[in-house]
Amino acid sequence: MGMIISRVMAHFTKLVDKKILMLGLDAAGKTTILYKMKLNETVTTIPTIGFNVEGIQTKNNLELTVWDVGGQDKIRRLWSHYFMGTDAVIFVVDSSDKTRFDEAREQLDRIIYSDEIKDTCKCLLLFANKQDLPGACTSDEIADKMGLKSLAHRSPNLNWFIQPCVATSGEGVFEGLDWLGSTLGRQK
Repeated sequence: MGMIISRVMAHFTKLVDKKILMLGLDAAGKTTILYKMKLNETVTTIPTIGFNVEGIQTKNNLELTVWDVGGQDKIRRLWSHYFMGTDAVIFVVDSSDKTRFDEAREQLDRIIYSDEIKDTCKCLLLFANKQDLPGACTSDEIADKMGLKSLAHRSPNLNWFIQPCVATSGEGVFEGLDWLGSTLGRQK
């Protein structure tokens, strides 16, 4: 009986597909986060040349198509080719690499204020990754260094959230995914 009810409910509850673009500088942990969200496993990764794409279903009937695009300098020039139709951006920062915060902020600004994204993207999830490393900056420090607090003035329709995480253990990853799913779910 339960199987019949499940099939009937599945027929009436259609998944809503959302395009998510996961970006960040090289070695920030994007691919590790992607496969932690998808498989709940830590996989050995190599630098992404090009992109990885995975479908991830959230608790609230959203099917997130997550595009994890490589973050090396030469590949960043191609990011804009993925911008069209993006519902949300996940930006990953290495919390322990303080020397690259300015570079990461420039890239984030370039993404958020691009003409292709600014009208469709309503959510920004920033993963402050590698919180387990010595000297890692706190969420508040990263929000300040990345200029997130000024986003409310410059981009008032953009919801943003910063989630500290450790991609290898999964700590914080699913909390960020839950925020993203619930925020996008309210925008159906």
